[in-house]
Amino acid sequence: MRGKTAEDLKLIELLDPVAEAGGYEIVRLRLMGGAERRRLQVMAERAVDGDMNVEDCARLSRLLSEVLDPADPISGEYVLEVSSPGVDRPLTRPKDFETFEGHEIRIELDRLAEGRKRFKGILSGLEGDQIGIDLEGEVETAMVPLAWIVEAKLVLSDALMKRGAEIRAARLAAEPESNDIP
Repeated sequence: MRGKTAEDLKLIELLDPVAEAGGYEIVRLRLMGGAERRRLQVMAERAVDGDMNVEDCARLSRLLSEVLDPADPISGEYVLEVSSPGVDRPLTRPKDFETFEGHEIRIELDRLAEGRKRFKGILSGLEGDQIGIDLEGEVETAMVPLAWIVEAKLVLSDALMKRGAEIRAARLAAEPESNDIP
């Protein structure tokens, strides 16, 4: 789920160690566009706290460029775009499904299940190699193999916004005040 194509997966293999050495984790990587004008989109977060600010994006972009430029793994011209996963982020790694348990998600499968490929419900966690999702109108928690999931994303909700605000408030409270400098 972190990459869609074979080319994406090769780039993840090349760039993961660079990101990790810099203290970041690549959440998702996509190489988009045609042969003329391509865009390499890298969503990442700090490994230590899951945050990603503008300075982090610039720093990671420089780190990745130091490897991409000499290795030249992408044919033709491209633009590197490094960003935060955002509040309504994609869920791409098993730990994401644990971290965001209790929040509403949308998933798309690579096959039909109960006559459809798209589902929306409350994430009830990770059990082995399956996620649990509580679907509206269903009594039982649906278990979906991670291998079937093509796309998973958090749904923007009041609970998710509240979680984000609490994390930002805690981070700001932990940072030293810039006004305290004598």
